Amino acid sequence: MLHVTASSSVYLLFLFPEWKRICAYKVSVTLDVETTQPRLEVSEDLKSLRWTGTRRDLPVTGKRFIHSACTCVLGSEGFTSGRHYWEVEVVGNRRWSLGVSSESVEREDWVRLIPENGFWTIGWVENQFYTKSSQTPLPVGQDPRKVGVYLGYESGTVSFYNADTKYHLHTFTGNKFTEKLYPFFCSWDLNQFLRICS
Repeated sequence: MLHVTASSSVYLLFLFPEWKRICAYKVSVTLDVETTQPRLEVSEDLKSLRWTGTRRDLPVTGKRFIHSACTCVLGSEGFTSGRHYWEVEVVGNRRWSLGVSSESVEREDWVRLIPENGFWTIGWVENQFYTKSSQTPLPVGQDPRKVGVYLGYESGTVSFYNADTKYHLHTFTGNKFTEKLYPFFCSWDLNQFLRICS
């Protein structure tokens, strides 16, 4: 799997003129409570989630993530074409993953968050970015307050940015998407929120 990471000031200078173009594809994202893992809590406005550590008795919907290690939830709306961008406030949360997942991903058993399993994500654990596919730390720039996720369906790309500094974190490329993709959220830092920006 090919990937691109920001490694030079030249790339950053190229990125700034592109920022308005990326933001033009901003979409409103809400959380789908029917997919919420039982140890996660979703806010009434469907914009925030937190890991409570306490398993709730929730109905098995067929859509819900069940395994205790997969504290995940999906966005309500999926995409089968086009370009889409959204931002998530992560400040204060030390353990999370964000990105997109395919509709057919495993929901009942534990699974690695890698493209081969239908997940295109980056994570943050103890002040370090990573991808499950490479296990190689990604350049940080500075601790993020907001992370932007950009999906280009036809181009087969999923990109991540520090939304405050416009710093490019990582891009998955070379994918051929064939099914519906959903915004993906995962948190396992006790009582610390992830918030989808309006």
